Parts: sequence; C-alpha cells; structure tokens
Amino acid sequence: MLYAILCYNDEKHVGTWTKQEDDACMARLGLVQDAMRAKGKLGPVVRLNPTTSATTLRKTSGEPIIMDGPFAETKEQFLGFYVADCDTLDEAIAFAKDLAKANPDGGSYEIRPLSIYFPGEPKGAKAGPQEKTSEAV
Repeated sequence: MLYAILCYNDEKHVGTWTKQEDDACMARLGLVQDAMRAKGKLGPVVRLNPTTSATTLRKTSGEPIIMDGPFAETKEQFLGFYVADCDTLDEAIAFAKDLAKANPDGGSYEIRPLSIYFPGEPKGAKAGPQEKTSEAV
C-alpha cells in the first residue's frame, strides 16, 4: 500500500531557523529517509517552498479567480510530503513517528493511503516498473 505522509508545521517558526538549524534537521530527516530507501520503500520526497510563493486558483462558479498564497488561515501549513510503500498502516505510522522524532519542533503528520490514477488507462492497468494498479495500492 502506498501512503502519503503529509507534513505540517508553523511555517513562520520553521522559517526562522538558521541555515545550520535547517541543515541539521534535514540531516536527521535524511537518516530516516535513508532507512526507508534502503528497504526499497521510499518514493518521492517533496519539500514545498513557502506559502508566500504559492498561487491559488479558486473556482466556485463563473471564471476562476487567481490569488496569491493559500486561501485558508491556519496555524500550521503544508510544508511537504513523502510517499512510502508500507505493508501496513502500522508501518506507515512508525515511519511518521521516526520523521517526527527527527524534527525538533513537532508539527503534525497526516498519513493517507494513496490510489493511483492513470487517465485513459483501464482500471488495473500496469503502472510502470513497480506495476502498481489504478486501484488503491
């Protein structure tokens, strides 16, 4: 089963880290990533740029509206995500716990099963080298 591990934290706080603090956190996270990669269970890892660099397209009716940044006012922002191939939810939770231990300032980790969708492909089509299907994997 593929899981997305969505990482949230206070962007303003994380943005105050010195380069040395940021590098140290990324090094600790790298050790956790290396362990999953060594097992062949780590997919894409993405660190998002600050919300101040984001653009949102919102459409409710009529023409879409383009605005700067995310729309929601929240205490924590979506900072990045991992894709992990875990045999069980417990394994995905353990991975998220390891990520949380590596991050000095807490935050939260949302764990969500992924379904892969290939437009134009019949349900159950092969998904390349890992041969995942368009069904929940």
